[in-house]
Amino acid sequence: MLAGVMAFRRASQNTEGLLNLCVSRTGLWGSLCRDSQWRASSSYQRPEVHATTILCVRKDDMVVLIGDGQVSVGPVTVKPNVRKVRRIGDGVVAGFAGTAADGLSLLERLEMKLEEHPGQLLRAAVELAKQWRQDKALRFLQAELLVADSSTTLTISGNGDVLEPHDGVMAVGSGGNFALAAARALMDVPGMDAITIGKKAMKIAADMCIYTNDNFTIETIAVKLPGAPGAGDAAASGTSYP
Repeated sequence: MLAGVMAFRRASQNTEGLLNLCVSRTGLWGSLCRDSQWRASSSYQRPEVHATTILCVRKDDMVVLIGDGQVSVGPVTVKPNVRKVRRIGDGVVAGFAGTAADGLSLLERLEMKLEEHPGQLLRAAVELAKQWRQDKALRFLQAELLVADSSTTLTISGNGDVLEPHDGVMAVGSGGNFALAAARALMDVPGMDAITIGKKAMKIAADMCIYTNDNFTIETIAVKLPGAPGAGDAAASGTSYP
């Protein structure tokens, strides 16, 4: 016993010696150190999404959500024309980046949240993010969502993030940064509307990202500007571009 106390005192003078002593000794100290090391090494890290590109552009009286159609399994392209952008709820468009099953599952859950909170996209998104973060089954879903209505654009991730852009442009997916940078550069170009900006930015992303092609699907929301007849209402229409 005395020898053990003396060894602990000598080791406690430096952190490395104390750690070595804890790991080498059996009993309470050794168990605590081994348990803390196991917890640190087994913490889950969400993988980066390497699939597709989804872009949302909001300019003037138009909101455009555009996504490519490529499906990749590793380095192989298995399908070029999948629809990853669709309409959910009343006046809400959504797209997903990631695995198809996970993305569709999250879209279904978001639609249920919108039914619980009609007309409140932000609240529905926050509720989904909370459930996604806390539910053990949902925690491992590998996808990101990009959603928009007539007034709000949001991204939702499994890390608990619900983000809104400051400039009306947002993108997710492996080519998201390429599309985002291109769209921001084109926002101030005279004569370019939201659809033109979205298609041009996505074309640039498709040229640079191997997980993105130029087979685009586009969903739009036409927004009444303040002061226009019927202001506050939004007319939605969807268009698919091969």
